[in-house]
Amino acid sequence: MTKKRALISVSDKTGVVAFAKGLVEQGVEIISTGGTKKALEKEGIPTISIEEVTHFPEMMDGRVKTLHPKIHGGLLGRRDLASHMEAMEAYDIQPIDFVCVNLYPFKETIMKEDVTEDEAIENIDIGGPSMLRSAAKNHQFVTVVVDPKDYEQVLIEVSQKGATTLATRKKLAAKVFRHTAAYDALIAEYLTNAVGEKESEIVTLTYELKQELRYGENSHQKAAFYQNALPISFSIASADQLHGKELSYNNIKDADAAIRISREFDQPAVVAVKHMNPCGVGVGETINEAYQYAYEADPVSIFGGIIVLNREVDRQIAEKMHQLFLEIIIAPSFSEEAFTILSSKKNLRLMTLDFSKKDQAIEDEKVSILGGLLIQNQDNSKEKTENWQVVTKRQPTLDELNALEFAWKTVKHVKSNAIVVANSHQTLGIGAGQMNRIGSVQIAIEQAGKRDNEAVLASDAFFPMGDSVEYAGKQGIKAIIQPGGSIKDQESIEMADKYGIAMVFTDIRHFRH
Repeated sequence: MTKKRALISVSDKTGVVAFAKGLVEQGVEIISTGGTKKALEKEGIPTISIEEVTHFPEMMDGRVKTLHPKIHGGLLGRRDLASHMEAMEAYDIQPIDFVCVNLYPFKETIMKEDVTEDEAIENIDIGGPSMLRSAAKNHQFVTVVVDPKDYEQVLIEVSQKGATTLATRKKLAAKVFRHTAAYDALIAEYLTNAVGEKESEIVTLTYELKQELRYGENSHQKAAFYQNALPISFSIASADQLHGKELSYNNIKDADAAIRISREFDQPAVVAVKHMNPCGVGVGETINEAYQYAYEADPVSIFGGIIVLNREVDRQIAEKMHQLFLEIIIAPSFSEEAFTILSSKKNLRLMTLDFSKKDQAIEDEKVSILGGLLIQNQDNSKEKTENWQVVTKRQPTLDELNALEFAWKTVKHVKSNAIVVANSHQTLGIGAGQMNRIGSVQIAIEQAGKRDNEAVLASDAFFPMGDSVEYAGKQGIKAIIQPGGSIKDQESIEMADKYGIAMVFTDIRHFRH
C-alpha cells in the first residue's frame, strides 16, 4: 500500500515543525520546498523535494515550481473513480493526502511605506493558491490546512482515527476558499488603485474578525466586529483598549462617530457623542478648557456618552470625568495619575488612538442595504472661508465668522436634518434627525436657550422657505451658515435682512443619513 503523503510549504513557520513531526509519526511522507524543507530537515525530519516528485527543475526564480501534473494530479485525483486512479497509475502520479500551505506575504508587503510596485507583484503567490484550491476542491479525500491554529485538530484526528473526518475536511476547505478569496481581494484592490480605476464593475472587499460581540444593536441581534484587512490607523478598529469591559456594537458605532468629528480640529478639542450625534463639542487654548466647554454644552446628554479628546488626559480632566457615568474615553494618551483615577471604574473603557494619523488617506464609506451595498467617499472636504458668499446686507463680524466656521465643521457630523447653534468655541444646541428642518431649528435653539447673545446657526442643507430663518431671527440668532440652492433662497435672504442676520452660503451640502 502506498504511503500517505503531505505537501508542506509555508511562509509562516509557526508550529510547522511539530505538525510535520506529528504526521511523520503516523507514517506520512513529507514533500517540501525551499525554506520549509530546510527548516524541517534542520530538525531531523526527512523530506522529499518537489523536484524528486515532478522530475522537473524549479525555474524562473521559483515562479514555476509546483505547477505540474504530478502535483495537481495527486491533489485532484478522485480515489473513488477508477478512471482517475488509472490515469494516476499510468502517469506515475502518487496521491497527496495532506496539504499545508500558506501564501507569500502580499498583505505585509503592500503595507510597507516604501514598497514598490515590482516588489508587490513579486509577492503575488500563484502556486500556493493553486495547490490550496486543488486540495480544497478535492476535500472528499484531501485534508488541506492553511491556518496553523488547525494543526492540532488535524493531528488529533489522524492519531486517533488514522485520518481526518469528512466534517473537518469540509470545514478546512471552506476556510481555504475564504483565505484565497481574501488574498485575491487584496491583490485586486491594490492593482485597481494602482491604475486609478473608479467605480469598477465588481467590488471585492475583505475584512478580518476583530471581535465577537455579545449582541448587536439590540440584545436579540447577533453581531461581530470586523476590521479592514489593511488597517486604518485612525479608527476605532485600531484603537488600543487599556481598561474596561469589551466594546459593544453601539459603543463601536458611537466611538466611530466621535472619532470622525474629532478629526475636524487641530486645536485642543473635546467631542462628546450620544447615539451617533454630538451632544457637546468644545475647543480651547488648552484641552482642559475644551473639555469644560464640551461638558457645559449639554451636561445632561453627556451622561452615558462617549468622549474623545485630541490631547492627553491629565489628572484635572480625569477628576472631572470621574464624576460622570461614561461609556468610553478615547485620547492619544492618559497620564499615570489620570489612568489611576479613571481605571477605578472597572467598566469604563479607556482607549488610546494615534491622532498623528488623523489626516492619512481615508477609506470609502460602505453601507449595507437589503440586497446590496452603497459606497461613497467620505465627506471630508476641506473648505476655505474665502470661497463662502455673504448674501445678506449685513456682513458677519470676525467673531461670528469664527463661530460659523466652528458650527459648520460640526453640523456635517449631525444626522440630517441637522442644525447646530454655537459660538466660536462651543456647541450650544443641536437639532438632529428631524423630518422637517424647522423642527431641528426649534430643538437646537430651545436647547441653546439664552446662553450666548452672539450665537450663530449652521444648517447642513438649504432652508426650503423663510420660516426657519424667521424663527431664528425672533430668537436672537445673529448669523447663519447654509449651503444655499433652494428655489426660495431669496425668501430666506429677505427674512435674514429683516432681522439683521448675516447669512453665508457655502455652496456645499452636508447631509448625513
